[in-house]
Amino acid sequence: MTVMDRLTQDFLRYLKYEKGFSPNTVQAYRNDVQKLREWLWPGLKGDAPWAEVEKNQLLQFIAEQLDAGAKQTTVARNMSAIKSFYAFLMQEGEVVKDPSTELETPKIRRPLPKVLSLDEINRLMDAVDVSTPRGMRDRAMLEIMYGSGVRVSELLSLQMGDLQMAAGFLRCMGKGGKERIVPVNKLALDCTREYLEFGRPSLLKQGNSRYIFLNARGSQLTRQGFLGILKQYGEKAEIEKQFSPHTLRHSFATHLLENGADLRIVQELLGHVDISTTQIYTHVSQWRLQEVYRESHPRA
Repeated sequence: MTVMDRLTQDFLRYLKYEKGFSPNTVQAYRNDVQKLREWLWPGLKGDAPWAEVEKNQLLQFIAEQLDAGAKQTTVARNMSAIKSFYAFLMQEGEVVKDPSTELETPKIRRPLPKVLSLDEINRLMDAVDVSTPRGMRDRAMLEIMYGSGVRVSELLSLQMGDLQMAAGFLRCMGKGGKERIVPVNKLALDCTREYLEFGRPSLLKQGNSRYIFLNARGSQLTRQGFLGILKQYGEKAEIEKQFSPHTLRHSFATHLLENGADLRIVQELLGHVDISTTQIYTHVSQWRLQEVYRESHPRA
């Protein structure tokens, strides 16, 4: 195994086990480092002399990515991977200088997340026929997503032991395998309790599954299955805007902030590592405030 191979594998293990990055992020960083290696030393089979790389080489690499039409988000991730790789090499004593320290990540204007209004949320919930086992399941899923802000992957991974009815909490595994405890409101708990008592046994039939939310075959409901369910109720509720499972999470955070919740609390509920990720919702709230002002003020 070459030095490059060893360092890359050590770097990837560091990202996975020490930094807690998701498998997708680890793979993306691996590809970014490999892309830089191939650009610096085309056809190199042996060890890569990372200690010899200069800042101007990294700048040229980034410039060529932009000239080739790469998205700013992709370039920003390239730079993040390079910075993380060199920080790791410095930490391990493999290089004595870091040529990436003064690289500036391009500023990316993040689009405001789409949210549903409270009226649209109510219409979405009311569109569900809770007289059937599937309807009980669907209403419970929608209420938990909007009532707790969990991701769809976290929702569908919930197992029977993850929901603490008496305490009003659920336990979920977030990005990077990080566990967090999230409060659940009474309405969501009541809907889930009804589903567990009357709906889930019908879906489970004679099978055995540890997952809470099941499909018609008694197996764990898939992401694709949930997307179809959400689309069905969105059409039935006559919600004209396009929305996704993540829109319910966005709506959860935005509505909390609009009603006076502290930003740090919302950050913890969503499981965001960096509060700057959560701050995007304050912009949504400000935009909504301006919208209400324009609609309501006689001179606006």
